[in-house]
Formats: sequence, C-alpha cells, structure tokens
Amino acid sequence: MRFEFSLFSANMKPMNTQEKTLIVFKPDAVQRGIVGEILARFEKVGLKIIASKMVNPDTEHYNFHYEEIGKLGTRRGQKTLDTTVGMMTVGPVIAFLLEGVESIALVRKMVGATESKSALPGTIRGDYSHMSFAHADAEDVGLSNLIHASADPEEAKQEIAHWFKESEIFHYEAVHEKFTQPKKSHK
Repeated sequence: MRFEFSLFSANMKPMNTQEKTLIVFKPDAVQRGIVGEILARFEKVGLKIIASKMVNPDTEHYNFHYEEIGKLGTRRGQKTLDTTVGMMTVGPVIAFLLEGVESIALVRKMVGATESKSALPGTIRGDYSHMSFAHADAEDVGLSNLIHASADPEEAKQEIAHWFKESEIFHYEAVHEKFTQPKKSHK
C-alpha cells in the first residue's frame, strides 16, 4: 500500500509564512557597541529590516511591554519584572522590525536561550554573553542578555503595535528576496 503526503489538503488554505518580528537591542548591547555586528547576522540569513529607531523608553513603556504583553511579572514574579524594567531604563535601546519567512521562530533560534549561560554556541547570546540566572539573582541585577525577540505571532503583533506606528514601517523589495523569500512566479 502506498500513501501520498501533501502539505496542503483540499480543505486547507496555505499558511502565510511571511512574518514580522520585533527585536530590541538592550542597553548592554548598545553600550558595548555590538549592535551592527549582531544585526548583520539577521541580514545575512535574509531577513529584511522594515523599521528601526533608537529610543529611551520610560518605565511605563517597559511595564506595558513586559507585563501587559509578555506577562513577565505574572510568570516570574514582581521582583523579576521590576529588575528587568530597571535594567532596561539605564540607557537607550535600538528597536528593529524584521520581516521574512517564519521570521519569529528563526530569530528566536538565532538569539538563543534567555539565560545566556545556557545559550548554545553559535547563537547571539551564546556568542556574546554568558550571565546566569544565579549570578543575576545573587547580585540583585537584571539578566544582561543583549536582545529581546518576540516569542510568538500574537506577541509579535502586540509588540510591533506598541513600539512602532504604521507610518514608521517601510514596505520595499530587497534584491535578496528572490533567494531568501522566493515566491511562485506568475506568468
């Protein structure tokens, strides 16, 4: 008996694989001067920058980002939320929107585990940071892990709306899209 497998059945619509995701270079990445080097890694895999800005948000902005959207305090406690917000307000950050094929999961894979000590070599956190939860807790400091990346499509949608106005997002065709984001040609 032979079975054939298809990615799409007659009753299913093809999934839209083009996604937008937010990354935020945290104060430790900005102050260490490694934003360009890290950003180049996203460009090299074919992700397209569609928005960017350097900002210095206040605690209200971060509380909304980390608790209302990310539920950090709910998941890890108020002290973790307060420490994270405190760490984020020590200096400016640079926020980017990236677009590409399944970009949310791709970026998360490239960034690596939240705890830098546990991040695999080859990931951004594994290559550029090494702090552990234990050290951060012992010193009562935030976990320096360089970059924030949206966790899933719903979070990405909410974060993008929180960080960028629609007028700040650009739509254009990059030359590499033919190879990194191919589409079926229509004759």
